[in-house]
Amino acid sequence: MSTHKQLTIGLFGFGVVGEGLYKILKQTPSLNATIKRIVIKHPDKKRNAPAEYFTQLADEILNDESINVVVELIDDAEAAHYIVTSALKKGKAVVSANKKLIAEHLEELLALQEQYNVPFLYEASVAGSIPILRNLEEYYDNDLLQSVSGIVNGSTNFILTKIFHEKLEFVEALLQAQQLGFAESNPSLDVLGIDAVNKLTILLVHAYGIVSNPKKLLFSGIQNIQLTDAKVAAEKDYQIKLIAKSSKLKNGKIAAYVLPQFVTADTQLYNVANEYNGIVIESGFSDKQFFYGKGAGSFPTASAVLSDISALRYEYKYEYKKKNHHQVTEISNDYYLKVFVSFDNIKHVRKEAFEWIEEYHGGQQRSYLVGVIHAEKLLNSDWWKQHSISLILAPEPIIENIEYRDVQKRSLELAGVV
Repeated sequence: MSTHKQLTIGLFGFGVVGEGLYKILKQTPSLNATIKRIVIKHPDKKRNAPAEYFTQLADEILNDESINVVVELIDDAEAAHYIVTSALKKGKAVVSANKKLIAEHLEELLALQEQYNVPFLYEASVAGSIPILRNLEEYYDNDLLQSVSGIVNGSTNFILTKIFHEKLEFVEALLQAQQLGFAESNPSLDVLGIDAVNKLTILLVHAYGIVSNPKKLLFSGIQNIQLTDAKVAAEKDYQIKLIAKSSKLKNGKIAAYVLPQFVTADTQLYNVANEYNGIVIESGFSDKQFFYGKGAGSFPTASAVLSDISALRYEYKYEYKKKNHHQVTEISNDYYLKVFVSFDNIKHVRKEAFEWIEEYHGGQQRSYLVGVIHAEKLLNSDWWKQHSISLILAPEPIIENIEYRDVQKRSLELAGVV
């Protein structure tokens, strides 16, 4: 596409983001992009656009040769898969915000882009308005990138903010998030960490060239965070955040996980509150750089979609430089994590899974311990995901070398745990 070529858009979905995009495009005539057709699911719903735009037939977009850009903004990942793959096969450029679709079908979608030589852009799929994917793709060299970590789910961050600052229990905070539209009526994708691990999967391919699958990564959400955990954090001047992290280990491989973590006051993520997202990139020479912005909502997400549409004017496509032009590293779970674990009953804690336990505090209603555990043991077990147990990472959780454990070690007997 040349810079001046008219972009004729077929839009799937006219929800919060779809309508936001429609409004933004009306305010940016210089873009030379117009929506020709919009596919919707429920025709009887009142919408703020002329009725002649709307149809329920996907083929009215997919088979229309005058439409050269398909924008997919629907919730249903299965239907989205059909739309996106069909459009790519027909040589249409595609813009999507569907992180579940992209993360679960990454390998297939990469192959289709290559086979049909068409752009597939999805900046809006990770961290809303923050331009993180193109920055990773264009700016950071793989060899120097040390870590990418951050808060990439606004719903869970909103809930944690309410638990922390308003002393609400998890259920109350979740209800508030739903009432304000920050969490879905079925919030499991958010609160179980599934949305965040989908986004981490996408970040990994642009940061390190690693093509993975969400099911292979270590993750949990905030479903078991207790008000008592927030009180312990407050005593230590920590915040609790759901952190998606990929970090280079000394052996060159990558540690990658999504887990709740204690965050200290001297870090950028400490003050990222409510529905905002924040991402810290650490690289060899530029040190730490911090990206902050709204991770959800009509206009913030639509602005990222608009950025992708705009990039199509000059034939932009992801080159997947780290994957195609570097020696690609791989994910490793051969490292240790320092964790805080709170529980109702010590019987539910797999004490034998720990390398050592440093602290143990018994309480009347709830107790906790601080210990070190191998990442592989967490990945291959789920005792720590039981409703009665809350696991939160320490502020600097990754330990690669445990030679010093004999100095640090307090045996289970000394800790009074056994």
